[in-house]
Amino acid sequence: MTWLYVPGDRPEVVARALGSGADVVVVDLEDAVAPDRKEHALRAAAELLSDPSPGPCPVHVRVNALDGPLAAHEIRTLAALPGLAGLRLPKVQSPADVHRAADWATTAAQPAPGYLPGAAEGAGYAAEGAVRPAGHALAGHHTPSRTATGTTTVTLTPAAAPAPGTLPAAPGTLPATPALYALLESALGIEHAFAIATAHPALRGIALGEADLCGELGVRDDAGLAWPRGRAVVAARAAGLAPPPQSVFPDVRDLDGLARSCAAGRGLGFLGRAAVHPRQLPVIEAAYLPSAEEIAAARETVRAATAEGGGALALPDGRFVDAAVVAGARRVLELAERRR
Repeated sequence: MTWLYVPGDRPEVVARALGSGADVVVVDLEDAVAPDRKEHALRAAAELLSDPSPGPCPVHVRVNALDGPLAAHEIRTLAALPGLAGLRLPKVQSPADVHRAADWATTAAQPAPGYLPGAAEGAGYAAEGAVRPAGHALAGHHTPSRTATGTTTVTLTPAAAPAPGTLPAAPGTLPATPALYALLESALGIEHAFAIATAHPALRGIALGEADLCGELGVRDDAGLAWPRGRAVVAARAAGLAPPPQSVFPDVRDLDGLARSCAAGRGLGFLGRAAVHPRQLPVIEAAYLPSAEEIAAARETVRAATAEGGGALALPDGRFVDAAVVAGARRVLELAERRR
């Protein structure tokens, strides 16, 4: 539900973020890191992720642009590390971008040009980058080719031993591909949203990068983002992926504005949000967790449907309930488990 971005060249900030209560910490090698600090950030991320349990929540890494000079080296360096839960791919514009990243990830066990000595040697392979169980249950529509850990394998050369929590690769295969997440930040990426969402079995989610998208489209307010947002939500659900999280809210001081924006995003079908400061996390959780009234209504819906044994029915308060409504009520109750 919450994805907290932190600059990869500041290990002390990353360490604090791991204790912030975020569902996922995203170590950023891209926008948050100055060009002359990129190699330092990669080395720090590799050191962190050499630990199979780098913190109390999953750790993702946002690499640099796939069409630039850094991404291949970053992905090959990080993909085999046991602490990595997911790779976030910026500025994805087509399925080919996802396949290129997956190819780099599946060659991670072999030294690449510029390989960081010792950073990944002997490491296992990435565990699933799911959020807490309730959020994962909502996402529970995965294509048959995905493994239980959200990874896939590619037939090539013998694999090293997998990390705890991953399925071992079959004989004669490379290690499992880490979970991949595509960020759509351009008009072309939006146009290809469904094709990207179904591009590869290791692709586990999509999300918008609204700052870049607004710049390209010349959009000045939320009204101009209505269609791209709806497109992202529909594409993700049509592909059997979890609802996408909202893009970051850049003003970390305007918590009231963040709350209003989250309420609007929830109404559009988003689930959770990326954050750039720990103070934003409680606001996001409060906006996306169901209220006491919603939980009570969902319980009544499920109780009545169970008592009737299925089929459409009318509740005493006048609500008409069918199978789709009951399924929605069950999702509310799954999400409500997070309040415990």
